Amino acid sequence: MVKHNFKKWHNVEKSKGLGDSIEKFTKATGIKKVVDTVANAMGKDCGCKKRKEALNSKSLLVNKVLYN
Repeated sequence: MVKHNFKKWHNVEKSKGLGDSIEKFTKATGIKKVVDTVANAMGKDCGCKKRKEALNSKSLLVNKVLYN
């Protein structure tokens, strides 16, 4: 039987937009760690923060519909 750490997920902040939801998904799946590792090895910024801010824009239709 798989044990879940409820406390870990209990205090998760509500997403403000699509960017927050994508960030949560990439962290949970380990994609963010891989991207950060590769970006650091190449000496470049992955652009995650800028992309997240753009995707959290209140002017995007998906945010108007799903994240009000």
